[in-house]
Amino acid sequence: MAKVVGIGETVFDILFKNGQPVKAVPGGSVYNSIISLGRVGAKASFISEVGDDRIGGLILSHLNDSGVDASAVCSFSGGKSPLALAFLNERNDAEYLFYKDYPNNRLEVEFPQINPGDIVLYGSYFVLNPVLREKTKAFLEYAHESGALLYYDVNFRKTHVPERIKLAEALIENLEFAHVVRGSADDFNYLYDMTDATKIYKEKIKFYCNNFIFTSGDGDVKLFTKEHTATFPIKQVEVVSTVGAGDNFNAGVVYGLLSEAVDCEILPQLTPSQWQKIISCGLDFSSHACTLIENYVDKEWAANYIERK
Repeated sequence: MAKVVGIGETVFDILFKNGQPVKAVPGGSVYNSIISLGRVGAKASFISEVGDDRIGGLILSHLNDSGVDASAVCSFSGGKSPLALAFLNERNDAEYLFYKDYPNNRLEVEFPQINPGDIVLYGSYFVLNPVLREKTKAFLEYAHESGALLYYDVNFRKTHVPERIKLAEALIENLEFAHVVRGSADDFNYLYDMTDATKIYKEKIKFYCNNFIFTSGDGDVKLFTKEHTATFPIKQVEVVSTVGAGDNFNAGVVYGLLSEAVDCEILPQLTPSQWQKIISCGLDFSSHACTLIENYVDKEWAANYIERK
């Protein structure tokens, strides 16, 4: 069976509501996706880094407990595991503050073997960061040359807007590696001052990658491929927290791709009905995540989801 390998940052999230902490859980964009994939039984592994401290130990235990191979997670000394404070507003959307203390030498790991048909999930600042770029780019090149299907979640945060010109080259390289790109209205507003999905696809994505999934919070999901376009309404749920909603959408789409045994050769031939099944998985995962004050699907839901599928 094909495996999914995620590469991204790891943080420890402390969630606040009305000025008071209400939950503390491991997090990180790709991390959240990989945890959910591990819980629904996917063969999953993660490439990242944590501090050689108590928080780092909690994160490693959490990965293992969720069925994720953590052998490629670097445990560094000379720094501390990063923290993220997430402040939920009245709509239960989050604003973040990050606290990081990294050593000079980072991501000192041996990358896992990649085989044809595997899926690699990457995204956020971690794969743009100039400090890590040589290593993350080398891994993406290796994965691409090995025949993996690469799924790129742009996930560009407002805090990095001042760097967007400096990061443009790495962003384009990431788009070129990708077989599927997922981005939100916020991402492209911060990057290009653009929010129109069709215009973004035609002017910023299509030249590099044919398959584009556009999300916009509580708006419809839009799919663009070389042959098709489609719109999918989101599921209406009582939102407890939107932390991890996009990450779990990614997890669901990747789960759908794995379930349909989609690889690089099959991807261009997917029919609208097959895409419907795949996107529906993304909507299932993200809507469930919004009902929790946690970053990933819970284990009971995951077990039931496997049985239903």
